Amino acid sequence: MIFKKHTNAFDKEALPKHVAIIMDGNGRWAKKHSVPRVVGHRTGAETLKKISKHAGKIGIKYITVYAFSTENWKRSEEEVSGLMGLLLHYLKTAETELAGDNARICVIGDRSRFSPEIQAEMTRVENVTAENDGVIVTLALNYGSRDEMTHAVKSLAQKVLDGTISPEAIDEKAISESLYTHFLPDPDLIIRTSGEMRLSNFLMWQSAYSEFYFTNKLWPDFSEKDFDAAMDAYLSRNRRFGGR
Repeated sequence: MIFKKHTNAFDKEALPKHVAIIMDGNGRWAKKHSVPRVVGHRTGAETLKKISKHAGKIGIKYITVYAFSTENWKRSEEEVSGLMGLLLHYLKTAETELAGDNARICVIGDRSRFSPEIQAEMTRVENVTAENDGVIVTLALNYGSRDEMTHAVKSLAQKVLDGTISPEAIDEKAISESLYTHFLPDPDLIIRTSGEMRLSNFLMWQSAYSEFYFTNKLWPDFSEKDFDAAMDAYLSRNRRFGGR
């Protein structure tokens, strides 16, 4: 194998360029440790900082994480309020703390439901990191793949109505360029923690040819060695993209 145990000796050309992560298990971790759910989310946020920095260090160019879904608003008012407080706190320091001083931070999803203060912080951190050339960390916030595709279809339909494009011009490229992720390559690898084996409305269009890696580790317990194990599994596979 290309990976040498515990040395981070990866062939950077063979590594996935884009790794997406469904960070699952914060609530179960909190229950396991008999602490409030918000503590689980806070510990999970610290894990994200650790993994993002590690990913950039070993040569991953893009990290996209499912941080808050369109369905997460259904959780208790107390939990959602706690999550919004954590989000605001981490956005305020994201340009230096999330993945290092040279990381670029991006946000995808429908921002309209967030408070003006949180929306302002999203814009601020994107602007101050826009010229950085390190790992690109994209936070999926109030994100749902079905919502994203609905938004893309409406956008393309409006262009047809406006006469700027014809229906025949709508192809896979046009759809991809209308998604929230238009500035990102499709993910090469999707990691999901906590033992669940589903996409849960995450990057459904973009994951058509992604590799998947599932682990029983709860997200707050997910370590750099666990990330390396996912890289090792990816490097052992033969990606054919429908060919032979």
